[in-house]
Amino acid sequence: MKLPFTVDLSGKIAVVTGGSGVLCSQMAKALAACGAKVAILGRDLGKAQQVADEIGEEALAFSADVLNIASLRAAARAIHEQWGKVSILINGAGGNNPMATTDDEQYQPGVQAVKDFFQLDPDGIKQVMDVNFLGTVIPTQVFAREMVGMPGACVVNISSMASFQPLTKVMSYSGAKAAVNNFTMWLATYFAGSGLRVNAIAPGFFLTQQNKDMLFHKDGSPTARTGKILAATPMGRLGKPKDLLGALLFLVSEEAAGYVTGITIPVDGGFMAYSGV
Repeated sequence: MKLPFTVDLSGKIAVVTGGSGVLCSQMAKALAACGAKVAILGRDLGKAQQVADEIGEEALAFSADVLNIASLRAAARAIHEQWGKVSILINGAGGNNPMATTDDEQYQPGVQAVKDFFQLDPDGIKQVMDVNFLGTVIPTQVFAREMVGMPGACVVNISSMASFQPLTKVMSYSGAKAAVNNFTMWLATYFAGSGLRVNAIAPGFFLTQQNKDMLFHKDGSPTARTGKILAATPMGRLGKPKDLLGALLFLVSEEAAGYVTGITIPVDGGFMAYSGV
């Protein structure tokens, strides 16, 4: 694959949760292209294995749920037995749930035909908070234990533009990603004395399997929401997976970012900078 630049990750072992997804699979491939051995973790072993096969012999696939600590520990043991200690963790698993999403962008009293804030399902809200926030905390508890004190070890969490300013409709997702940012700063402070760096990347709007129905109609034409997104994005386009790789490689490089910890880098085409006027 073509990278914006390369860093030397030879001898490094990386774990990527959510590694079979559109964005994180590209991250896994970029890490491997820079010399790292990469473990792809996902709930669907078949999809994770497909990414590992595309990378080659320097990749392994594991079925693991970021909310199931036993499955994560089993993967950690297998990685350790085959390769050794993990030094890079990419917390990429996450997602949204329709039960935690409103149909309306603003409340309209008396309108009963749409799912509004008052009809959001508490179980759906909990699921979104769990997979995004706890799904970042628990893998870090499992894998960072052996990373503490290891030269060049780092954690990169995947946040979202919704973490900086909440997006309409997706209250729970916005709140969960805001928690990821806060956790990133907290953990960076907690581990600073041990040398373990913790940072995050906040993608803007990228086309993925999870949001394609929100962004495009079945005929391929953009939805009204996509029009609003592009109007609020100064660069005027959606992000491409390759757009995240520069920030990723910078953060995992001890030579480039050895004094960088506790930050969240927006990769958003200017979305956060634009006031709308």
